[in-house]
Order: sequence, then structure tokens, then C-alpha cells
Amino acid sequence: MAKKTVATLQTSSKRLTKAIKMVKSPKSGSYTFVESVMAPEHVNEWLSQK
Repeated sequence: MAKKTVATLQTSSKRLTKAIKMVKSPKSGSYTFVESVMAPEHVNEWLSQK
């Protein structure tokens, strides 16, 4: 189960997106948040990775 949050950041001429996904730890079973800043066209493939 993963939830996603996407925010769009704009710095001068580059357009970047900060994506946050919730990942369940296989050892403890608790959830952690993984953040990444990337180009908007890469967000969906990053969120679909496990």
C-alpha cells in the first residue's frame, strides 16, 4: 500500500517535482517516507517502483 504526494517546484528555467511515497519496511512492518526531487515526466515510473 503506497500513498503519494506530489508538489511542483519551479526554479528559474528548470521545472522539478518533489515526490513522496510511503514504503512498508519488510523487517519491522512499519512505514517510512521516501522523498525524491526529479523531472515531472519521471514521477510515475518512480512511484511504481518497489
